[in-house]
Amino acid sequence: MEMLSQLWSLLGLLTVLQNVLPSQLLSLLHSLYQSLQDMLCPYSYFDVPEFNGYCGVHLNDLYRHVNLYLNSLVNVNVNVTANPSSSSFNARLTLSRSNSSNRISFTVAPNHSVSDSFGGHILSWTHHVDTVQDSLDEKRSFVLKLPKRHRHALLNPYLHHLTARAEEFERVSRERRLFTNNGHGSYDSGWVSVPFRHPSTFDTLALEPQLKSQLTGDLKAFANGKDFYHRVGRAWKRGYFLYGPPGSGKSSLIAAMANYLCYDVYDLELTKVSDNSELRALLIQTTNRSIVVIEDIDCSLDLTANRQQLRLSMNTKSTRSKARVRSRQQKQEDEDCDEQNAGRVTLSGLLNFTDGLWSCCGEERIIIFTTNHRDNVDPALLRCGRMDVHVNLGNCGPHAFRAMVKNYLGLDSHPLFEAVDRCVRSGGAITPAQVGEILLRNRGDADVAMKDVVLAMQARINLDGGGGGARSVSGVILIMR
Repeated sequence: MEMLSQLWSLLGLLTVLQNVLPSQLLSLLHSLYQSLQDMLCPYSYFDVPEFNGYCGVHLNDLYRHVNLYLNSLVNVNVNVTANPSSSSFNARLTLSRSNSSNRISFTVAPNHSVSDSFGGHILSWTHHVDTVQDSLDEKRSFVLKLPKRHRHALLNPYLHHLTARAEEFERVSRERRLFTNNGHGSYDSGWVSVPFRHPSTFDTLALEPQLKSQLTGDLKAFANGKDFYHRVGRAWKRGYFLYGPPGSGKSSLIAAMANYLCYDVYDLELTKVSDNSELRALLIQTTNRSIVVIEDIDCSLDLTANRQQLRLSMNTKSTRSKARVRSRQQKQEDEDCDEQNAGRVTLSGLLNFTDGLWSCCGEERIIIFTTNHRDNVDPALLRCGRMDVHVNLGNCGPHAFRAMVKNYLGLDSHPLFEAVDRCVRSGGAITPAQVGEILLRNRGDADVAMKDVVLAMQARINLDGGGGGARSVSGVILIMR
Protein backbone atom coordinates (compact mmCIF):
# COMPACT_ATOMS: atom_id res chain seq x y z
CA MET A 1 0.00 0.00 0.00
CA GLU A 2 2.90 2.28 0.83
CA MET A 3 4.50 1.55 -2.57
CA LEU A 4 1.26 2.42 -4.33
CA SER A 5 1.06 5.75 -2.54
CA GLN A 6 4.66 6.53 -3.52
CA LEU A 7 3.85 5.73 -7.14
CA TRP A 8 0.91 8.14 -7.09
CA SER A 9 3.14 10.79 -5.58
CA LEU A 10 5.68 10.29 -8.37
CA LEU A 11 2.99 10.56 -11.03
CA GLY A 12 1.73 13.75 -9.42
CA LEU A 13 5.24 15.19 -9.40
CA LEU A 14 5.69 14.34 -13.08
CA THR A 15 2.42 16.10 -13.89
CA VAL A 16 3.53 19.21 -12.05
CA LEU A 17 6.94 19.17 -13.75
CA GLN A 18 5.31 18.79 -17.15
CA ASN A 19 3.30 21.94 -16.54
CA VAL A 20 6.20 23.91 -15.06
CA LEU A 21 9.31 22.90 -17.04
CA PRO A 22 9.95 24.32 -20.54
CA SER A 23 9.06 22.08 -23.47
CA GLN A 24 12.69 22.02 -24.66
CA LEU A 25 13.82 20.63 -21.32
CA LEU A 26 11.04 18.06 -21.31
CA SER A 27 12.09 16.95 -24.79
CA LEU A 28 15.68 16.61 -23.63
CA LEU A 29 14.63 14.56 -20.60
CA HIS A 30 12.51 12.31 -22.81
CA SER A 31 15.42 11.82 -25.17
CA LEU A 32 17.73 10.93 -22.29
CA TYR A 33 15.17 8.46 -21.00
CA GLN A 34 14.90 6.82 -24.43
CA SER A 35 18.68 6.59 -24.72
CA LEU A 36 18.92 5.00 -21.27
CA GLN A 37 16.18 2.55 -22.16
CA ASP A 38 17.90 1.63 -25.44
CA MET A 39 21.22 1.16 -23.67
CA LEU A 40 19.77 -1.18 -21.08
CA CYS A 41 17.58 -3.14 -23.54
CA PRO A 42 19.24 -6.38 -24.79
CA TYR A 43 17.61 -6.06 -28.24
CA SER A 44 18.05 -3.84 -31.27
CA TYR A 45 15.07 -2.69 -33.31
CA PHE A 46 14.99 -1.82 -37.03
CA ASP A 47 12.03 -0.15 -38.73
CA VAL A 48 11.10 -1.07 -42.32
CA PRO A 49 8.44 1.45 -43.47
CA GLU A 50 6.25 0.80 -46.48
CA PHE A 51 7.24 4.12 -48.08
CA ASN A 52 10.46 6.11 -48.18
CA GLY A 53 11.41 9.59 -49.23
CA TYR A 54 9.88 12.99 -48.70
CA CYS A 55 6.23 12.67 -47.67
CA GLY A 56 6.57 8.90 -48.10
CA VAL A 57 5.93 8.75 -51.82
CA HIS A 58 8.54 6.15 -52.80
CA LEU A 59 7.80 2.46 -52.26
CA ASN A 60 10.27 0.66 -50.02
CA ASP A 61 11.28 -2.53 -51.81
CA LEU A 62 12.56 -4.06 -48.57
CA TYR A 63 9.05 -3.82 -47.08
CA ARG A 64 7.74 -5.87 -49.99
CA HIS A 65 10.52 -8.43 -49.50
CA VAL A 66 9.75 -8.75 -45.79
CA ASN A 67 6.08 -9.32 -46.55
CA LEU A 68 6.95 -11.98 -49.16
CA TYR A 69 9.42 -13.63 -46.80
CA LEU A 70 6.89 -13.95 -43.99
CA ASN A 71 4.41 -15.22 -46.56
CA SER A 72 6.88 -17.89 -47.66
CA LEU A 73 7.27 -19.24 -44.14
CA VAL A 74 3.69 -20.46 -44.01
CA ASN A 75 1.99 -23.19 -45.99
CA VAL A 76 -1.49 -21.69 -46.38
CA ASN A 77 -3.12 -24.95 -47.44
CA VAL A 78 -2.30 -26.81 -44.23
CA ASN A 79 -1.76 -23.74 -42.00
CA VAL A 80 1.61 -24.91 -40.72
CA THR A 81 5.01 -23.36 -41.07
CA ALA A 82 7.24 -24.42 -43.93
CA ASN A 83 10.07 -24.86 -41.42
CA PRO A 84 8.53 -25.65 -38.03
CA SER A 85 11.89 -25.71 -36.27
CA SER A 86 12.71 -22.13 -37.22
CA SER A 87 9.46 -20.19 -37.27
CA SER A 88 6.34 -19.72 -35.24
CA PHE A 89 3.09 -18.42 -36.65
CA ASN A 90 0.87 -18.39 -33.60
CA ALA A 91 0.01 -14.78 -34.34
CA ARG A 92 -3.09 -13.73 -36.19
CA LEU A 93 -2.91 -13.67 -40.00
CA THR A 94 -4.93 -11.65 -42.51
CA LEU A 95 -6.01 -13.71 -45.54
CA SER A 96 -6.98 -12.24 -48.91
CA ARG A 97 -7.54 -13.21 -52.53
CA SER A 98 -7.96 -10.94 -55.55
CA ASN A 99 -10.64 -11.39 -58.20
CA SER A 100 -8.10 -12.24 -60.90
CA SER A 101 -6.19 -14.87 -58.92
CA ASN A 102 -6.85 -18.26 -57.36
CA ARG A 103 -3.99 -17.92 -54.88
CA ILE A 104 -4.63 -17.01 -51.26
CA SER A 105 -2.18 -14.50 -49.85
CA PHE A 106 -1.81 -13.29 -46.30
CA THR A 107 -0.07 -10.75 -44.14
CA VAL A 108 0.63 -10.62 -40.44
CA ALA A 109 -2.32 -8.98 -38.71
CA PRO A 110 -1.81 -5.39 -37.53
CA ASN A 111 0.29 -5.05 -34.37
CA HIS A 112 1.01 -8.77 -34.16
CA SER A 113 4.42 -10.42 -34.14
CA VAL A 114 5.96 -13.57 -35.57
CA SER A 115 9.28 -15.14 -34.71
CA ASP A 116 12.02 -16.52 -36.90
CA SER A 117 15.49 -17.95 -36.34
CA PHE A 118 18.74 -17.43 -38.20
CA GLY A 119 22.24 -18.53 -37.34
CA GLY A 120 21.05 -20.04 -34.09
CA HIS A 121 19.45 -16.80 -32.88
CA ILE A 122 15.79 -15.92 -32.37
CA LEU A 123 14.47 -12.88 -34.23
CA SER A 124 10.98 -11.45 -34.50
CA TRP A 125 8.96 -9.29 -36.86
CA THR A 126 6.12 -7.02 -35.74
CA HIS A 127 3.65 -5.56 -38.22
CA HIS A 128 2.74 -2.01 -37.15
CA VAL A 129 -0.31 -0.32 -38.70
CA ASP A 130 -1.20 3.20 -37.55
CA THR A 131 -4.08 5.33 -38.80
CA VAL A 132 -3.03 8.80 -39.88
CA GLN A 133 -4.85 11.47 -37.89
CA ASP A 134 -7.76 13.14 -39.73
CA SER A 135 -7.34 10.69 -42.62
CA LEU A 136 -8.37 7.22 -43.70
CA ASP A 137 -4.79 6.42 -44.75
CA GLU A 138 -2.74 3.89 -42.85
CA LYS A 139 0.96 3.99 -42.07
CA ARG A 140 2.39 0.48 -42.23
CA SER A 141 5.80 -0.83 -41.28
CA PHE A 142 7.62 -3.94 -40.11
CA VAL A 143 9.91 -3.84 -37.07
CA LEU A 144 12.74 -6.35 -36.76
CA LYS A 145 13.94 -7.28 -33.26
CA LEU A 146 17.23 -9.13 -32.86
CA PRO A 147 19.84 -9.59 -30.10
CA LYS A 148 21.88 -6.41 -29.73
CA ARG A 149 25.19 -8.13 -29.07
CA HIS A 150 24.96 -10.07 -32.36
CA ARG A 151 23.39 -7.42 -34.58
CA HIS A 152 26.54 -6.67 -36.60
CA ALA A 153 27.06 -10.34 -37.40
CA LEU A 154 23.38 -11.05 -38.04
CA LEU A 155 21.82 -8.09 -39.82
CA ASN A 156 23.40 -8.11 -43.29
CA PRO A 157 23.51 -11.93 -43.75
CA TYR A 158 19.93 -12.21 -42.53
CA LEU A 159 18.68 -9.50 -44.89
CA HIS A 160 20.49 -11.17 -47.82
CA HIS A 161 18.86 -14.47 -46.87
CA LEU A 162 15.47 -12.77 -46.56
CA THR A 163 15.76 -11.05 -49.95
CA ALA A 164 16.85 -14.21 -51.78
CA ARG A 165 14.04 -16.26 -50.30
CA ALA A 166 11.47 -13.52 -50.97
CA GLU A 167 12.48 -13.25 -54.64
CA GLU A 168 12.36 -17.01 -55.09
CA PHE A 169 8.93 -17.18 -53.44
CA GLU A 170 7.66 -14.37 -55.65
CA ARG A 171 8.98 -16.15 -58.73
CA VAL A 172 7.30 -19.50 -58.04
CA SER A 173 4.06 -18.26 -56.48
CA ARG A 174 3.00 -15.28 -58.54
CA GLU A 175 0.37 -15.81 -61.20
CA ARG A 176 2.00 -15.82 -64.61
CA ARG A 177 0.58 -13.71 -67.42
CA LEU A 178 0.40 -14.04 -71.19
CA PHE A 179 0.84 -10.67 -72.91
CA THR A 180 0.27 -9.52 -76.47
CA ASN A 181 0.87 -6.10 -77.98
CA ASN A 182 -2.22 -4.02 -78.69
CA GLY A 183 -0.82 -1.78 -81.41
CA HIS A 184 -0.21 1.21 -79.12
CA GLY A 185 3.28 0.48 -77.86
CA SER A 186 4.40 4.10 -77.80
CA TYR A 187 1.74 5.01 -75.22
CA ASP A 188 1.53 4.19 -71.52
CA SER A 189 1.12 0.46 -72.03
CA GLY A 190 1.46 -1.36 -75.29
CA TRP A 191 0.60 -4.76 -73.80
CA VAL A 192 -2.62 -6.45 -72.72
CA SER A 193 -2.59 -9.67 -70.73
CA VAL A 194 -4.57 -12.67 -69.56
CA PRO A 195 -3.65 -15.32 -66.96
CA PHE A 196 -1.19 -17.84 -68.38
CA ARG A 197 -2.43 -21.33 -67.52
CA HIS A 198 -0.96 -23.51 -70.25
CA PRO A 199 -0.65 -27.12 -68.99
CA SER A 200 2.46 -28.01 -71.01
CA THR A 201 5.51 -29.15 -69.02
CA PHE A 202 8.72 -30.96 -69.87
CA ASP A 203 7.10 -34.13 -68.50
CA THR A 204 4.32 -33.94 -71.09
CA LEU A 205 6.45 -32.83 -74.06
CA ALA A 206 7.18 -35.29 -76.86
CA LEU A 207 10.95 -34.81 -76.85
CA GLU A 208 13.85 -37.22 -76.99
CA PRO A 209 15.40 -37.66 -73.50
CA GLN A 210 18.78 -36.20 -74.46
CA LEU A 211 17.23 -33.05 -75.92
CA LYS A 212 14.97 -32.64 -72.90
CA SER A 213 17.93 -32.97 -70.55
CA GLN A 214 19.97 -30.45 -72.53
CA LEU A 215 17.17 -27.91 -72.55
CA THR A 216 16.34 -28.13 -68.85
CA GLY A 217 20.02 -27.97 -67.96
CA ASP A 218 20.55 -24.88 -70.10
CA LEU A 219 17.47 -23.15 -68.67
CA LYS A 220 18.49 -23.92 -65.11
CA ALA A 221 22.01 -22.61 -65.70
CA PHE A 222 20.58 -19.42 -67.19
CA ALA A 223 18.13 -18.81 -64.32
CA ASN A 224 20.92 -19.29 -61.76
CA GLY A 225 23.52 -17.35 -63.75
CA LYS A 226 23.06 -13.82 -62.40
CA ASP A 227 26.52 -13.62 -60.85
CA PHE A 228 28.14 -15.22 -63.91
CA TYR A 229 26.58 -12.80 -66.41
CA HIS A 230 27.51 -9.80 -64.27
CA ARG A 231 31.06 -11.07 -63.79
CA VAL A 232 31.74 -11.52 -67.51
CA GLY A 233 30.01 -8.27 -68.44
CA ARG A 234 27.16 -9.70 -70.50
CA ALA A 235 23.48 -8.83 -70.45
CA TRP A 236 21.49 -11.43 -68.55
CA LYS A 237 19.46 -12.67 -71.50
CA ARG A 238 19.39 -15.69 -73.79
CA GLY A 239 18.11 -16.34 -77.30
CA TYR A 240 16.41 -19.52 -78.53
CA PHE A 241 15.70 -20.33 -82.16
CA LEU A 242 13.09 -23.09 -82.62
CA TYR A 243 12.49 -24.49 -86.08
CA GLY A 244 10.59 -27.44 -87.46
CA PRO A 245 7.45 -28.40 -89.40
CA PRO A 246 3.98 -27.38 -88.20
CA GLY A 247 2.84 -29.55 -85.30
CA SER A 248 6.35 -30.35 -84.09
CA GLY A 249 5.70 -28.77 -80.69
CA LYS A 250 7.32 -25.33 -80.87
CA SER A 251 4.51 -23.53 -79.03
CA SER A 252 4.22 -26.32 -76.46
CA LEU A 253 7.96 -26.09 -75.80
CA ILE A 254 7.68 -22.35 -75.18
CA ALA A 255 4.85 -22.95 -72.69
CA ALA A 256 6.88 -25.67 -70.96
CA MET A 257 9.86 -23.31 -70.69
CA ALA A 258 7.64 -20.63 -69.14
CA ASN A 259 6.19 -23.11 -66.63
CA TYR A 260 9.64 -24.51 -65.82
CA LEU A 261 11.11 -21.07 -65.10
CA CYS A 262 7.87 -19.46 -63.81
CA TYR A 263 8.25 -16.62 -66.34
CA ASP A 264 5.65 -14.40 -67.98
CA VAL A 265 5.25 -14.71 -71.76
CA TYR A 266 5.14 -11.75 -74.17
CA ASP A 267 3.80 -12.82 -77.57
CA LEU A 268 5.00 -10.07 -79.91
CA GLU A 269 2.99 -9.64 -83.12
CA LEU A 270 5.30 -7.68 -85.42
CA THR A 271 2.55 -6.82 -87.90
CA LYS A 272 0.95 -4.64 -85.19
CA VAL A 273 4.16 -2.68 -84.59
CA SER A 274 4.29 0.54 -86.59
CA ASP A 275 8.02 1.33 -86.47
CA ASN A 276 11.30 0.75 -84.67
CA SER A 277 10.49 3.30 -81.97
CA GLU A 278 7.34 1.43 -81.00
CA LEU A 279 9.27 -1.85 -81.01
CA ARG A 280 11.77 -0.31 -78.60
CA ALA A 281 8.96 1.00 -76.38
CA LEU A 282 7.42 -2.46 -76.21
CA LEU A 283 10.74 -3.95 -75.14
CA ILE A 284 11.11 -1.38 -72.36
CA GLN A 285 7.65 -2.27 -71.03
CA THR A 286 8.45 -5.97 -70.60
CA THR A 287 9.32 -7.17 -67.11
CA ASN A 288 12.26 -9.12 -65.80
CA ARG A 289 11.86 -12.91 -65.67
CA SER A 290 9.97 -13.04 -68.95
CA ILE A 291 10.01 -14.76 -72.34
CA VAL A 292 9.56 -12.60 -75.43
CA VAL A 293 8.28 -14.68 -78.36
CA ILE A 294 8.12 -13.84 -82.06
CA GLU A 295 6.47 -16.77 -83.80
CA ASP A 296 6.95 -17.46 -87.52
CA ILE A 297 9.67 -14.83 -87.76
CA ASP A 298 10.01 -15.41 -91.51
CA CYS A 299 6.31 -14.64 -92.06
CA SER A 300 5.80 -11.79 -89.60
CA LEU A 301 7.45 -9.18 -91.82
CA ASP A 302 9.28 -9.25 -95.13
CA LEU A 303 12.62 -8.45 -93.57
CA THR A 304 14.82 -10.12 -96.16
CA ALA A 305 13.30 -9.30 -99.55
CA ASN A 306 14.86 -5.85 -99.90
CA ARG A 307 18.24 -7.10 -98.70
CA GLN A 308 18.21 -9.84 -101.31
CA GLN A 309 17.27 -7.41 -104.07
CA LEU A 310 20.00 -5.00 -103.04
CA ARG A 311 22.53 -7.80 -102.90
CA LEU A 312 21.72 -8.87 -106.47
CA SER A 313 21.96 -5.33 -107.86
CA MET A 314 25.19 -4.59 -106.06
CA ASN A 315 26.77 -7.85 -107.18
CA THR A 316 26.17 -6.96 -110.84
CA LYS A 317 27.80 -3.52 -110.45
CA SER A 318 30.67 -4.45 -108.17
CA THR A 319 34.16 -4.41 -109.68
CA ARG A 320 36.29 -4.19 -106.59
CA SER A 321 37.82 -6.92 -104.49
CA LYS A 322 35.47 -9.41 -102.87
CA ALA A 323 36.49 -8.49 -99.34
CA ARG A 324 35.86 -4.76 -99.77
CA VAL A 325 32.62 -5.36 -101.65
CA ARG A 326 31.34 -7.67 -98.95
CA SER A 327 32.08 -5.16 -96.19
CA ARG A 328 30.59 -2.17 -98.00
CA GLN A 329 27.69 -4.25 -99.28
CA GLN A 330 26.61 -5.33 -95.80
CA LYS A 331 26.66 -1.74 -94.52
CA GLN A 332 24.90 -0.37 -97.58
CA GLU A 333 22.19 -3.05 -97.40
CA ASP A 334 21.26 -2.09 -93.86
CA GLU A 335 21.22 1.65 -94.64
CA ASP A 336 19.19 1.29 -97.83
CA CYS A 337 16.74 -1.09 -96.19
CA ASP A 338 16.16 1.41 -93.38
CA GLU A 339 15.53 4.21 -95.91
CA GLN A 340 13.12 2.14 -97.96
CA ASN A 341 11.27 0.92 -94.86
CA ALA A 342 10.99 4.26 -93.05
CA GLY A 343 7.90 4.26 -90.84
CA ARG A 344 7.90 0.50 -90.29
CA VAL A 345 9.89 -2.16 -88.48
CA THR A 346 13.20 -2.83 -90.21
CA LEU A 347 15.73 -5.61 -89.91
CA SER A 348 18.22 -3.37 -88.12
CA GLY A 349 15.48 -2.39 -85.66
CA LEU A 350 14.78 -6.04 -84.93
CA LEU A 351 18.49 -6.75 -84.54
CA ASN A 352 18.80 -3.93 -82.01
CA PHE A 353 15.76 -5.39 -80.26
CA THR A 354 17.58 -8.70 -79.75
CA ASP A 355 21.12 -7.62 -78.88
CA GLY A 356 21.43 -3.83 -79.06
CA LEU A 357 21.84 -1.41 -76.18
CA TRP A 358 18.10 -1.32 -75.54
CA SER A 359 18.00 -5.09 -75.09
CA CYS A 360 19.93 -4.60 -71.82
CA CYS A 361 17.18 -2.54 -70.16
CA GLY A 362 16.03 -5.58 -68.17
CA GLU A 363 17.41 -8.79 -66.70
CA GLU A 364 16.65 -12.50 -66.80
CA ARG A 365 14.90 -12.30 -70.16
CA ILE A 366 14.66 -14.94 -72.90
CA ILE A 367 13.96 -14.08 -76.54
CA ILE A 368 12.56 -16.84 -78.77
CA PHE A 369 12.14 -16.89 -82.55
CA THR A 370 10.23 -19.71 -84.25
CA THR A 371 9.86 -20.70 -87.89
CA ASN A 372 8.66 -23.58 -89.99
CA HIS A 373 11.39 -22.98 -92.58
CA ARG A 374 14.86 -22.23 -91.23
CA ASP A 375 16.30 -21.33 -94.64
CA ASN A 376 13.84 -18.43 -95.00
CA VAL A 377 15.21 -16.60 -91.96
CA ASP A 378 17.78 -13.88 -92.57
CA PRO A 379 21.23 -15.10 -91.41
CA ALA A 380 21.76 -11.82 -89.54
CA LEU A 381 19.11 -12.88 -87.03
CA LEU A 382 20.92 -16.14 -86.27
CA ARG A 383 24.45 -14.90 -85.69
CA CYS A 384 26.32 -15.59 -82.46
CA GLY A 385 25.16 -13.38 -79.62
CA ARG A 386 21.57 -13.19 -80.88
CA MET A 387 20.19 -16.70 -80.95
CA ASP A 388 22.33 -18.73 -78.55
CA VAL A 389 20.47 -22.05 -78.75
CA HIS A 390 19.16 -23.57 -81.99
CA VAL A 391 16.64 -26.39 -81.56
CA ASN A 392 15.37 -28.55 -84.42
CA LEU A 393 11.93 -29.84 -83.51
CA GLY A 394 11.19 -32.48 -86.10
CA ASN A 395 8.92 -35.49 -86.21
CA CYS A 396 8.14 -37.77 -83.29
CA GLY A 397 10.98 -40.19 -82.50
CA PRO A 398 10.72 -43.57 -80.72
CA HIS A 399 11.42 -42.28 -77.20
CA ALA A 400 9.13 -39.30 -77.60
CA PHE A 401 6.39 -41.57 -78.96
CA ARG A 402 6.61 -43.85 -75.92
CA ALA A 403 6.34 -40.81 -73.65
CA MET A 404 3.18 -39.70 -75.46
CA VAL A 405 1.66 -43.17 -75.19
CA LYS A 406 2.41 -43.14 -71.47
CA ASN A 407 0.75 -39.73 -71.05
CA TYR A 408 -2.29 -40.37 -73.26
CA LEU A 409 -2.96 -44.08 -72.74
CA GLY A 410 -1.13 -44.90 -69.51
CA LEU A 411 0.87 -47.69 -71.18
CA ASP A 412 4.54 -48.49 -70.57
CA SER A 413 4.68 -51.17 -73.27
CA HIS A 414 2.69 -52.46 -76.22
CA PRO A 415 3.31 -55.13 -78.91
CA LEU A 416 3.14 -52.50 -81.67
CA PHE A 417 6.02 -50.44 -80.30
CA GLU A 418 8.46 -52.38 -82.49
CA ALA A 419 6.29 -51.75 -85.55
CA VAL A 420 6.36 -48.03 -84.80
CA ASP A 421 10.16 -48.13 -84.48
CA ARG A 422 10.46 -49.82 -87.88
CA CYS A 423 8.20 -47.21 -89.46
CA VAL A 424 10.29 -44.39 -88.00
CA ARG A 425 13.49 -45.94 -89.37
CA SER A 426 11.82 -46.33 -92.78
CA GLY A 427 10.91 -42.65 -93.00
CA GLY A 428 7.34 -42.85 -91.70
CA ALA A 429 7.73 -40.57 -88.69
CA ILE A 430 4.90 -38.09 -88.18
CA THR A 431 4.70 -34.97 -86.04
CA PRO A 432 3.80 -35.03 -82.34
CA ALA A 433 0.60 -33.13 -83.16
CA GLN A 434 -0.50 -35.91 -85.52
CA VAL A 435 0.36 -38.59 -82.98
CA GLY A 436 -1.46 -36.70 -80.24
CA GLU A 437 -4.58 -36.32 -82.38
CA ILE A 438 -4.74 -40.08 -83.00
CA LEU A 439 -4.11 -40.99 -79.36
CA LEU A 440 -6.65 -38.46 -78.11
CA ARG A 441 -9.31 -39.67 -80.52
CA ASN A 442 -8.82 -43.30 -79.45
CA ARG A 443 -7.83 -42.86 -75.81
CA GLY A 444 -10.58 -45.27 -74.77
CA ASP A 445 -9.06 -48.16 -76.78
CA ALA A 446 -5.27 -48.43 -76.70
CA ASP A 447 -5.09 -51.17 -79.34
CA VAL A 448 -7.08 -49.14 -81.86
CA ALA A 449 -4.95 -46.08 -81.12
CA MET A 450 -1.70 -47.95 -81.72
CA LYS A 451 -2.99 -49.51 -84.93
CA ASP A 452 -4.08 -46.11 -86.24
CA VAL A 453 -0.63 -44.66 -85.51
CA VAL A 454 1.05 -47.50 -87.42
CA LEU A 455 -1.36 -47.03 -90.34
CA ALA A 456 -0.63 -43.29 -90.43
CA MET A 457 3.11 -43.95 -90.49
CA GLN A 458 2.77 -46.56 -93.22
CA ALA A 459 0.69 -44.12 -95.26
CA ARG A 460 3.51 -41.59 -94.95
CA ILE A 461 6.02 -44.18 -96.17
CA ASN A 462 3.81 -45.06 -99.14
CA LEU A 463 3.32 -41.37 -99.93
CA ASP A 464 7.07 -40.93 -100.21
CA GLY A 465 7.51 -44.05 -102.32
CA GLY A 466 9.05 -46.10 -99.56
CA GLY A 467 12.61 -44.95 -100.18
CA GLY A 468 12.91 -41.70 -98.30
CA GLY A 469 14.93 -43.06 -95.39
CA ALA A 470 14.54 -41.89 -91.83
CA ARG A 471 12.88 -38.52 -91.43
CA SER A 472 14.29 -35.88 -89.14
CA VAL A 473 13.07 -36.25 -85.58
CA SER A 474 13.34 -33.92 -82.61
CA GLY A 475 16.68 -34.04 -80.94
CA VAL A 476 19.14 -31.71 -82.61
CA ILE A 477 20.34 -28.87 -80.43
CA LEU A 478 23.20 -26.49 -81.06
CA ILE A 479 24.52 -24.45 -78.15
CA MET A 480 26.29 -21.46 -79.66
CA ARG A 481 27.50 -19.93 -76.39
